[in-house]
Amino acid sequence: MLRSSASNESGEVRGVNLRKLMAKDIPQIIAIHGAITKKKARRRWVQQMVKDHLRKQQGVGFVAEKEGQVVGFIIGEIKGEGFGLEKSGWLEVVMVHPHHMGMGIGHAMARKLFDYFRRRGIRDVHTSVLWDAVDMLSFFKSLGFDRSTFINLIKHVDQKSIRFSS
Repeated sequence: MLRSSASNESGEVRGVNLRKLMAKDIPQIIAIHGAITKKKARRRWVQQMVKDHLRKQQGVGFVAEKEGQVVGFIIGEIKGEGFGLEKSGWLEVVMVHPHHMGMGIGHAMARKLFDYFRRRGIRDVHTSVLWDAVDMLSFFKSLGFDRSTFINLIKHVDQKSIRFSS
């Protein structure tokens, strides 16, 4: 596991507090999203995504605060059986503000999420990542993720009609 000089032996990051994600965090989450994507974050989309997540019974989210500012967030969910899977955890989104990357914050948030899943009897955690997102692939690999037996498929649905091949 990669360790930063800012992390101690227990994996905690000095000066960083992890707590449950709340609606009041949305403006700072939007700012983090924009800083990472280098695009003006679609405020409504991010806001709605977080609000929807907070309403889910099986959803969980944490933020990392440093000096009273949210510098990272992670969102996960417990999903029921389906597509041949047992009940499992899903890491849906993880972001750390670029000024705070490399300090172990992403790892600390992931450990908190994994502990949450473990306490609820979840054995497997899944996530998805773009095949060419080398930085995210490296991050997930450092957390112990590996290829799964699933293949993501996509179907583009045009607005005019939906056609099925026979």
